Amino acid sequence: MKSHLRDLLYQALQHLQAQGVLPEAGYEIGVERAQEAQHGDYASNIALTLAKAARRKPRELAQLIVAQLPASARVAKVEIAGPGFINFFVSAVALQSVVSDILQAGDGYGRSVLGAGQRVQVEFVSANPNGPLHVGHGRGAAIGSTLANLLQATGYEVQREYYVNDAGRQMDILALSVWLRYLEQCGERVTFPVNGYKGDYVRHIARALHERCGAALRRDSGEIWRDVPPDEGAENGDKEAHVDALIARARSLLGAADYRTLFEAGLNAMLADIRDDLEQFGVHYDHWFSERSLTADGAVGRAIARLKQGGDLYSQDGAWWFRSSRYGDEKDRVVVRDNGEQTYFASDIAYHLGKFERGFARVVNVWGSDHHGYIPRVKAALQALGSDPDRLDVVLVQFVILFRNGVRAQMSTRAGEFVTLRELRNEVGNDAARFFYVMRKSDQHLDFDLELAKSKSNENPVYYVQYAHARICSVLRQGEQKGYPWDAASGAAHLHLLTEGHEQKLMSTLSLYGAAVERAALAYEPHQIVYYLKELAADLHAYYNALPFLVEDAALRNARLALLVATRQVLKNALTLLGVSAPESM
Repeated sequence: MKSHLRDLLYQALQHLQAQGVLPEAGYEIGVERAQEAQHGDYASNIALTLAKAARRKPRELAQLIVAQLPASARVAKVEIAGPGFINFFVSAVALQSVVSDILQAGDGYGRSVLGAGQRVQVEFVSANPNGPLHVGHGRGAAIGSTLANLLQATGYEVQREYYVNDAGRQMDILALSVWLRYLEQCGERVTFPVNGYKGDYVRHIARALHERCGAALRRDSGEIWRDVPPDEGAENGDKEAHVDALIARARSLLGAADYRTLFEAGLNAMLADIRDDLEQFGVHYDHWFSERSLTADGAVGRAIARLKQGGDLYSQDGAWWFRSSRYGDEKDRVVVRDNGEQTYFASDIAYHLGKFERGFARVVNVWGSDHHGYIPRVKAALQALGSDPDRLDVVLVQFVILFRNGVRAQMSTRAGEFVTLRELRNEVGNDAARFFYVMRKSDQHLDFDLELAKSKSNENPVYYVQYAHARICSVLRQGEQKGYPWDAASGAAHLHLLTEGHEQKLMSTLSLYGAAVERAALAYEPHQIVYYLKELAADLHAYYNALPFLVEDAALRNARLALLVATRQVLKNALTLLGVSAPESM
């Protein structure tokens, strides 16, 4: 409907241009849903935005525009309000045509060509493969997956990517942790470091490694701890120096080949677990990108060389620094340490440069809120390398606070005391988890109430929405049982009988679905679809409680069933975008 109203306004503006009232120019015509019913269904502020160009008062220009509007069966009346707003009242015919449009489009209803095939990459989750995904990662997965679905539904060509952080210190700590648990399997007595990963998953990986390799990776424990700096808790202890020394000792004692075997055992086990967890959660990726590949193919070196050539790197205290403050960052950043090692940031520069070199028009990163300070430095690097930083969008996801029986659960990957995504899914189900994760705007904290998510009541929003879909399916089954199967042709022919207030409200809400999808996609706000679904479900439940559907009058019955079937279709389409099922019975 918004598109139709924009077309009407465009035609009116063309007439005024031909008459010399408006200068020849292209105008962006805004049409929005009216905030209050007395102001109609839709409103446009076009007269206010063009008043200066027309050298007329906004209300006077609004009158001229309205006078030039073509007649439309979809518009009951047009009014001018306030300083010059143009308010449109949608006709009953327009509302009723929504039902036919939905039934004809089916699963495609609400989709558009807004994106015009532009290539967009959405990178999300990208958790370090040093432990299972926890409930915090789950929110990023649900938001990123839904956002990709929304962009695809609005005509963008979307690639879903997971950036595998398979290099760096955290992966070495995982390898060390696995090795120490492996040595325990071999009968060695081990004092586990404070900074090691202590979860049971480490023991599982070590056990599998021992079964596969036997004692081939066993080394004398006395050699492992010889002259290693003390751990935290001991006199002059330093947990960071302790674990780094143990990693160095592991590399030395095992040698390159055996250390690679150990490293790959931890990495591959965790990647397999993450892949399986996400697949079970309905989250699918088109590409898994390895951080190590950036070094292997020279991408990091090339990015650093380009920054040097551009005068954006300088040497200080043996390290190489990027002049990120030159491009709006709060301070300069190290890209090569004084020991010659490239930083994680250096890899990130190469990774993001590579995204645009792969031909994406836009890149969307879904990051945890703790990465907020990382945004300006990445954008600074892109600008220094000649890429438009505005083509990178970052959606920040706030933390999830999980409550079980009113008690807040603690999460710590290294200590092994965390609630995994898999545990959450097993407890509340995928549907509740995905729905709850996107209920709030991504940059707002989320209190995840387990009891509410599992409850079968109207207070549980996912149950409330799914029940609306199941309720419609139940009505249709009852109709079949009573000898009143839905006659689609009769329903389409008698939509004019849908004149009750609840029917008008339901059809009005259905008409908003396409605009809601576009708005949510452009704003990167999946929670808007949740809000829409809750409103649509409320309208359906109110209609169900107010009027009978399986009435004797066949024409009215089929018209009402047509409205129900259209509502069921939109409920299903919207739930599918969220990755949530649409059950036929509950």
